[in-house]
This record gives sequence, structure tokens and C-alpha cells, in this order.
Amino acid sequence: MENQLFFSFSEIFFIVFIFLTLFAAVFIVKQKTAIIIERFGKFSHVAKPGINFKIPFIDKKAGLVNLRVMELPVEVETKTKDDVFVRLIVSVQYFVVDTPEGIQTSFYKFDNPARQIQSYVFDSIRSEVPNMLLDDVFSEKDKIAKAVQEELADTMQEYGYAIIKALITDIDPDAKVKHAMNEINAAKRLKEAAKEYAEAEKIKVVAAAQAEAEGKKLQGEGIANQRIAIANGIKQSVEEVKGAMEDGVTGHQVMNMLFMTQHYDTIAKLAEQGVNTIFMPYSPNTVSDLQTQIQSSLLAADSIVKTTMPSDFAKKKPLPKYGENPDNEQTS
Repeated sequence: MENQLFFSFSEIFFIVFIFLTLFAAVFIVKQKTAIIIERFGKFSHVAKPGINFKIPFIDKKAGLVNLRVMELPVEVETKTKDDVFVRLIVSVQYFVVDTPEGIQTSFYKFDNPARQIQSYVFDSIRSEVPNMLLDDVFSEKDKIAKAVQEELADTMQEYGYAIIKALITDIDPDAKVKHAMNEINAAKRLKEAAKEYAEAEKIKVVAAAQAEAEGKKLQGEGIANQRIAIANGIKQSVEEVKGAMEDGVTGHQVMNMLFMTQHYDTIAKLAEQGVNTIFMPYSPNTVSDLQTQIQSSLLAADSIVKTTMPSDFAKKKPLPKYGENPDNEQTS
């Protein structure tokens, strides 16, 4: 009974041992990963995705290698050719070459791949940017990124890594420099705006002048046509008046009559209710004409007074001058 129980425990122990051994010998590797297998501390082989086997207690899993594309942002501060400090952020996209040699090399040659890549990026950026002006750093950032990518690709290939792309995601100069650049840009924008505004004003002035010239031209043509019509009307009126009057009447006399008629018609319109316009001709000769008319009026009034006075008063002697005797007698 005791022997039977003892064998039962032995069998159970053996079964558990076999199960644990099989469990230790079989392992699964996930997609886009690889596991380094070492035997007695030495590299044995690379376990690829899927189910894999190893010798229990002899082989062991040394480490896991990620085969996905990885991105490493690197912040670099350097100085440009025009002595401006600028901060650049470079994003490096890389992956481990999916071959047994590439996986083995990347695992054993690089202790800290991210730090090593960062050092190479520092070296590449600080050799490119100091030879460029700040404006060129912005305009030629693709050139800088390409130079970083080429240098990294040549170097990292020896260590089992492949570089997909190096992207410059940010260029950040000093705050004072950015403010100065914004001021320069604003001044250029204002200059361009002033040019456009001046050009618009020029177009407006030229268009207004052309419109005014065209308007004056049309106005002149209208006035000329009006005067022609007036002249034709006056000519027709003169001919009709001459035909209605006696023979021997000249065109000049008819014109004087028409002008007088038009003058009195104008005076009559000025006398109408609600009209507050005074028609008064003016020219430099008007003053002398008014003076002549006033003098003529005064002379005519004096003649009328003399003709209407009594005969005795008209025959009355004039007053004697100072120093004369009324009776033509000399004084002693």
C-alpha cells in the first residue's frame, strides 16, 4: 500500500516536470518583433514571429527587438551664420532591418540606440546650420533634413538600422529675433499696401480726369449745337420779321428790335413773383458807361429845368463875382 502510494506521487511529479519542460521549450513571438536566443550566454539564433522552440535550461531569451518604425524627436540648439541662436526639432524615423544579421547587429552593437541617433543628429545639424543665414534655415529646411538623413543612413546601416526620413518639424529662433522678423514683415506688408493704395488712387484720378475731359467734350459739343440752333432760330426770326415789315428795313435794325424785345422779356420775368434774381451786366467798361449815362441824365435834367423856369428868373443876371460891382462900377 505504501509502495503503491509512493509510485503515485512519483508519477505525478514526473508528469508535472514534463509539462513544465515542454512549457519552457515552447514560446510565441508576436508580429513585428524578434527574440534573441542565447545558448550558454552566446548568440544562438533569432526567433521570428509565430511559435518557436528552445532547449529548456540551455537556451534562453536574451531580449526582444522591436521591428516597427520608430520616431525619435531630437531638440538641437545651434547658431546660424548671422549669429542668431535657433532651436530646431528634428524627428528621425527609423527601424531595425528585418534580417537575422540586422537584428543581431542592432541588439549587440547598440546599447542605447535612441541616444546614439541623437548624438549623430546633433553633429549633423551643428555642421550644417552654422553655414547658413537665418532666413536660409527657414527656406532650406528640407535641404538640412536631407543632409541629416543621408549622414544617418550611412552611419546607422552598419549597426542594423535603416533611416526612413529626417523631418525638421520646428524652427524656433530667439523671441527678440522673432519680434524683429515680424516687424520687418509688417513693414514690407505696409509698403506693399501703400503701393497698392497709391496705384488705386492713380487709377481713380486718371479715370476722373478722363471722365471730366469726356464730359467737357460732350458739354462743348452740346453748347456748340445749342448756339448753332440759336443762330438758326435768330436767322429765321430775322427773315420772318423783315418779310412782315416795310421795305428798306435792314437786318441790323431787325436785330436791334429783337434784342430789345428779348431784354424787356427778361425784365418782365424778373418782376414776376417769387423771382429774387437781379440781372445786371458787368464788365470793366460798365463803370464808364454808367458814368456817361448818369452825366447824360444830369445834363438832360438841367435842360428840362431851364426850359420850365419863368422868363424873368431866366433873364435874371447872375450873381456878381467876388470883387465886382453889381452896376459895373469900380470900387476905389
